[in-house]
Amino acid sequence: MGTVGISFGSPTSGQGFDVSSTVSQIVANLQAIETPWQNQLTSLQSQDTALTSIGSDLSTLTTALQNLTDADGIFTAKEGSSSDNSVVEITGATTGAATGSHTVTVQSLASTSSYHSDAMASGDLLTGSLSISIDGGTAQTIQLGANGQTLSGVANAINSGDYGVTASVVNTSSGSVLTLVSSTSGSAGEISLAGSSITDTTSGSQINFTESQTGKDAQLTVDGLAITSGSNTVTNAISGVTLQLLSTSPTSTDESGAVTATPVQIEITNDDTDVGSAIEAFVSAYNVVVSDVNAQEGNDASGNPEPLDGNPTLASIQEQLEGALSFIQSSGTFTSLSQLGISATIDGTLSLDTDTLSSALNDNYQDVVNLFQPGSGFTSFGDNLTAALNDLGDTAPSGEIYLALQQNSSVESQLNTNISNENTQISTEQAQLTTELNEANQTLEAIPQELQSVDELYSAITGYNENSQG
Repeated sequence: MGTVGISFGSPTSGQGFDVSSTVSQIVANLQAIETPWQNQLTSLQSQDTALTSIGSDLSTLTTALQNLTDADGIFTAKEGSSSDNSVVEITGATTGAATGSHTVTVQSLASTSSYHSDAMASGDLLTGSLSISIDGGTAQTIQLGANGQTLSGVANAINSGDYGVTASVVNTSSGSVLTLVSSTSGSAGEISLAGSSITDTTSGSQINFTESQTGKDAQLTVDGLAITSGSNTVTNAISGVTLQLLSTSPTSTDESGAVTATPVQIEITNDDTDVGSAIEAFVSAYNVVVSDVNAQEGNDASGNPEPLDGNPTLASIQEQLEGALSFIQSSGTFTSLSQLGISATIDGTLSLDTDTLSSALNDNYQDVVNLFQPGSGFTSFGDNLTAALNDLGDTAPSGEIYLALQQNSSVESQLNTNISNENTQISTEQAQLTTELNEANQTLEAIPQELQSVDELYSAITGYNENSQG
């Protein structure tokens, strides 16, 4: 710490000295002891920022890996295709669907039961009752009342209840018509209006209902087995697969007159596209980690060392990632990432050959799965990398980045305490110095007046006047 020389000037001038400036110089010298602490604190905070960023990158990589190691994850995804989408479409294939081929023939589509009334004027009043039953069930009767109701009123009364149908008023060229459409497709939704009796009191006509469409089940065969479905959306034919029936299968007639339906080929396959995307995401997340680690080596653009340059945690991350990446699995057709087209470049990042990956997925899908997911009696590549990431991350209580941040936090806490204590002591000394120097300054400023008083006293005693001419 430097020293401060206090200049009092001429002791008899009465001008004193600048107390504020003098105190500031002394305080600045006292504060110099904090400079190493502040520098260390700044360095540790820069390390924290870099460690936190790498910890976030590792967390993203862990999530990307979990998409591949989860037994119920991306590898269980399925997709389906149809040889004739005009007849049958695949609208869903769950993880429970088994891969394979199926033959589907559609004999008839499902239909929904519906009725329509005679045409009438929209404002006509209707009396009587309407009885509705579904699939031979108990009939529910709607009384139209002695004063009657319009078609809209009847439709509202039906739709506000639970009658198993939806009612609508349709305006045609012949007049307004009440339509009833079953809420259930197929034969189970067949409507019956037996017992209904409605009169148009305005025209005096009896209102009749005509069946527009009969409720029928779809008829199809899957792999030679006959199946019925109340809906054209079929979920009970192939486990885990949803078929959408769009038309009946086309037919052809041979020379003997036999009619043959052309079957549709259904293929249920693994979802290689989504798996490929998940592996690409894993490679990308790994490269972000490596790039951020590499960026902490050497000096920045200004020539100053990067915050983590030479840091043992950084070296450990590099070592463990490289070790996990080069891990050789003891079982399976694929025992390393390189066999999937994933290889390390000179800077430690990964490159992906999508053609090699595609071939691996097509030829040995389960062996690709086994490389990432827990094995029976052996440690998979995915197991090993997961363990390494758990050891490296920012998760308590043992992640390396977590421990490094905790260690830094402990040192930072002590440095902040030291700085706070030193500031308290300096503040006390600053107040004391200000008081003492102000008192000294007042003494210096009073010296000329005291000298004058002494001179006047001397003159009074001796009769000498230094201002008189001798």
